[in-house]
Amino acid sequence: MKLLFVGTNPENTGAATHFVALARALSQAGHQVESIVSRRGLIGEGMASARIPAFQSTFRNAYDLRGYTAVFQRIVRFAPDWLVGNFGKEYWPLILCGRATNTQVALFRHRNPRMSKISEYGVPRLAQRFVAVSEYARDAYLARGVPPERVHISYNPVDTRVFHPDFTRSAQVRREFGIPDDAIVMGYAGRMHGGKGVVPLMKAANAAMAADGRLHALWVGNGPEEHVLHSMAEQGGAAARHHFTGWVNDTAQFYAAFSFLAFPSVEPETFGRVAIEAGACGVPVLGSRIGGIPETMMDGHTGLLVEPGRVGDWREAILAMCDPDVFRRMGVAARVHVMEHFSNPAVARDFEWLLRFGGAPVQHSYPVAT
Repeated sequence: MKLLFVGTNPENTGAATHFVALARALSQAGHQVESIVSRRGLIGEGMASARIPAFQSTFRNAYDLRGYTAVFQRIVRFAPDWLVGNFGKEYWPLILCGRATNTQVALFRHRNPRMSKISEYGVPRLAQRFVAVSEYARDAYLARGVPPERVHISYNPVDTRVFHPDFTRSAQVRREFGIPDDAIVMGYAGRMHGGKGVVPLMKAANAAMAADGRLHALWVGNGPEEHVLHSMAEQGGAAARHHFTGWVNDTAQFYAAFSFLAFPSVEPETFGRVAIEAGACGVPVLGSRIGGIPETMMDGHTGLLVEPGRVGDWREAILAMCDPDVFRRMGVAARVHVMEHFSNPAVARDFEWLLRFGGAPVQHSYPVAT
């Protein structure tokens, strides 16, 4: 198939990461993929890295003629089978371009906040495919009256050639932060703000460290609560076992050093990309039982689900994961689970089926590697 991805938002978000990852996955699967992107931001950089032809333009709003011109030019020259969109301000322009040129349109919706009444009614019905990124997100749209047959699901893909177990990288990261080779490392990756549950996690981690001297924590990222976490680490009595990276562009290098990932959100996540990135690296997950996070893992098999914000429960879950037999066994299972359900080949195959036939495939056999 020939696919034209249109994503002109110059943003660095999970939606942008998904857009690039899906385009890369489909290109790797042998489809012809082009893109229309902003000059700035993660999407343009990602398309260049994936060697996907990128043409620069923008949609400031639904009336921006520059965006329409770029889309019509690529439709004439590339003749795509599908236009693929990811961002709200481009929904109506892509629908109009598709109608004018008889090109099918697939639109992703990553966020749960309500659209305008016109968009909420029209977009799922006028696009040939309206796609949620989780069952949790799909349920939200159904609750607002969108017909079930109009909302499909396509999960985020993860490139398992980039995210994979790497003992050499693990040793390098641990050495860089002064973490002993035999330490047990709880990892966190993401923004540090209230909705992510980082303060309850720090409380639980400090309590667990008091019970197990092998436990360290590696905090990857930054955000408005970062200074609070530094203070809590100092006050908790084990500051030397908390390690902070600050903002990093490439998180893949740090997953390898984790024994397990903590994903403690107290506000719903539409999906939860860090969980599948960790799993691809052979790292099990302690995840909040909220939003789309449970869809990324198998409770008791690839990690453990914990009630959000309950410090005592998180302390016990952290200590349970400090057993090397547990986190190693779950880590192997997590890698297999991600390869089967969230790897680039798996998601590309399911998305192709969705575009061709609608709905999910009855059964697929995916390549599995550990």
